[in-house]
Amino acid sequence: MTKKYIYKYTEGDGKNKMLLGGKGANLCEMTQIGLRVPPGFVITTEACLDYINANNRLPDGIMGDLREHMAWLEQETGKQFGGAGNPLLVSVRSGSAMSMPGMMDTILNLGLNEKTLAGLIKLTDNARFGYDAYRRFIQLFGKIALGVDDHYFDEHFEAIKRRAGVKVDVALSAEDLRDIGQLFLQVVQEQTGRPFPQDPYEQLELAVKAVFNSWMGQRAVDYRREFKITPDQANGTAVNIVTMVFGNMGNDCSTGVGFTRDPGTGENVMYGEYLVNAQGEDVVAGIRTPKPVAEMKDEMPDLYRQLVELRNKLEGHYHEVQDYEYTIEKGVLYCLQTR
Repeated sequence: MTKKYIYKYTEGDGKNKMLLGGKGANLCEMTQIGLRVPPGFVITTEACLDYINANNRLPDGIMGDLREHMAWLEQETGKQFGGAGNPLLVSVRSGSAMSMPGMMDTILNLGLNEKTLAGLIKLTDNARFGYDAYRRFIQLFGKIALGVDDHYFDEHFEAIKRRAGVKVDVALSAEDLRDIGQLFLQVVQEQTGRPFPQDPYEQLELAVKAVFNSWMGQRAVDYRREFKITPDQANGTAVNIVTMVFGNMGNDCSTGVGFTRDPGTGENVMYGEYLVNAQGEDVVAGIRTPKPVAEMKDEMPDLYRQLVELRNKLEGHYHEVQDYEYTIEKGVLYCLQTR
């Protein structure tokens, strides 16, 4: 019997962190207790170990299996991977049984290319959003999957900000962001000697390999040695492939973080902060000042109700304080993670 390398969040065992990684197991459990989690699946730590043991060659049949799971995602979401009409974009995240620095960062917006970008802009009627998503993807993918140093991208980014006479990223226009994307594509060509991959399945394969490679990267290896993390505690990393949901499609979108209680006092109150029309990393990066969650009650009462419901489900299931992240896309609340 061939090994099962990929589990949908609807079928994976939420207790099996060794096989699915902490993040993957968590997303399986969240999906199965009825939280609205963006549809996705996890490639197991076994696939990672088999890849490493085969001198960095993906296990036989895994790309075919991946294509089948992407077809399932297309059915679940009504979107198409690589399609111009209603493009399906995914995030690719690493996740071993124990979290550790030096592991691969997240790649967001995978599946974007010149064709799907045009579709995304038409679909959302928001050119700024589309160009912003694309330039984020090119830089993240360029750095993580293709090994291009951040500073090459940052130089161009700062030059365009100076040209536009703006201090903060959010003040850049759609045209500025389009130009940044084109410059970033040139950076990739110059630094790698090859054009940026436009085939979404090539993007996906390179991203999965990058996650697996990060397990044996110097920082991760040194960390495991220093803290005596043995293979029976964490062995290999899983790969999470999750449908992108966007908190930056307009003013009925938002992204935020919260605790199920006040973490300081333990008081049973809504606690957290959010940003309207923003992507998740904007809250953490401190680019804009988030609002306290209490303001959502007046600003977005229906979404606040969904958030209260989410918090109650988390408390009811986990019976301890949870720190969670969420995104609201077009008035629908998705829970991205809880811990």
